[in-house]
Amino acid sequence: MVTVFVPGVLRGESAGADRLDVTADGNLGAVLDEIAERWPRLARRIRDEQGQLRRYVNVYVDGEECRRCGGLDAPVRRGSEVQLLPSIAGG
Repeated sequence: MVTVFVPGVLRGESAGADRLDVTADGNLGAVLDEIAERWPRLARRIRDEQGQLRRYVNVYVDGEECRRCGGLDAPVRRGSEVQLLPSIAGG
């Protein structure tokens, strides 16, 4: 089981859930594929039409920013924690 933490700004896309239990593991792409099947609205906020991570969304796997450790190929194992953090613009 992999735990995906959903920030408040995205909880409307996950039926209000602040964490999701996902059975997929292996890499981040597999986790996001399962999210796409179960929570398609949330998935559209994370990945673009080509299936790539949106520029304004940061995804951390066990505390490491995924783009630094393989992007969608970042290793995810059972017990991992994935954190979704969309960028917030301000001024």
